[in-house]
Amino acid sequence: MINAIEAQSPLGIAGATPPARTPTASGAGFADVLTQTIASAVNTIQTAETASISGIRGAASVASVVDSVMEAQRALQALVAVRDKAVAAYQEISRMAI
Repeated sequence: MINAIEAQSPLGIAGATPPARTPTASGAGFADVLTQTIASAVNTIQTAETASISGIRGAASVASVVDSVMEAQRALQALVAVRDKAVAAYQEISRMAI
């Protein structure tokens, strides 16, 4: 469906060309960056979970457990903030008059 939309000229203007896609300086697009960020956050949360289990067993210090859990909390809060911004943007777009 996206390809069908991209094939049409913007605003139905004959001969108009859509803007060129420009990747970021590293060559990664928004979807790639978002996927990497989510994967990193999941990895951080799993690491915190492993550290917590090690702490329960007495194999890890309290400081390392707290550090891991706080890092996981920051990662989760960042993802929630991105999700909230995406939802807000979608709602803004849905309120636009056509």
